[in-house]
Amino acid sequence: MTENVPLLSHLHDGLTIEGYSRAAVQTCWRVNELKLLFDAGVQPWDFMGTPTMFISHAHLDHIAALPAYVSRRRMMKMDPPVIYLPDCAVDPTWKMLQHFRSLDRGAMPCELIGLIGGDETPIGREIIVKSVAVKHTIEALGFIVYQRRHKLKPEFLGLSGDEIRNLRQAGTEITTELRVPLFAYTGDTAPQGLDDNPEFYDAKILISELTFAAPEHRRDKIHKHGHMHVDDYRERQHEFNNELVIGAHLSTRCTDTQIKRFVKKALPDMLNDRLKLWL
Repeated sequence: MTENVPLLSHLHDGLTIEGYSRAAVQTCWRVNELKLLFDAGVQPWDFMGTPTMFISHAHLDHIAALPAYVSRRRMMKMDPPVIYLPDCAVDPTWKMLQHFRSLDRGAMPCELIGLIGGDETPIGREIIVKSVAVKHTIEALGFIVYQRRHKLKPEFLGLSGDEIRNLRQAGTEITTELRVPLFAYTGDTAPQGLDDNPEFYDAKILISELTFAAPEHRRDKIHKHGHMHVDDYRERQHEFNNELVIGAHLSTRCTDTQIKRFVKKALPDMLNDRLKLWL
């Protein structure tokens, strides 16, 4: 593997979270087992082989490396990627790629698909990615990844295998679909993004922005600019049902040591040891 980005990695219950995220610098994520990328502020060489990307919003630290991702896949003779992003960003993003095509003299083959809050995107047979509107300074989306599972309807539980097979062959719907929220990503958002979408709190793994932690940082100003403070987590600490909460997109205004100290002071138990700072 060729390293070109200071990636971190964390394994939780069979899902590998990889990425790099600092506010106003670069953000990118991969969930390898789900074959999904989220945001392209920087483009790790190893991420190139993942063909599906969801972009939360069009700020440069989340989208600037998209041309590199598209171009590298073409150079390595891979299929064009499918890139989902806020609907309002589709046309400007396409124009950006075409400008790079003029500069680079190389094609930018990809499929751009616009999304709005509430859209559901099937990924294969087992995965659904739901887009939800969050609160930022420009139009932005968060994403919730559900695994589809099928459970036999209660009225058929006592039947034999042959009887169930006969019903299925006759066209009877014998199962009901369950959706298990495996993973969620808020992107950049003020606390309203969480408050408007309580589904975030139920995902097994949640990556949520935690941009500011210093006590002197004013929350009214932070919220106005579409971000969160650790005190927003403290006020909502009993809402988090997640097994793992990754606090990401941390500000570079403080050192890593300072951030850890501020967060530990606000949340001494670190959400019952479920909060991991992406540092």
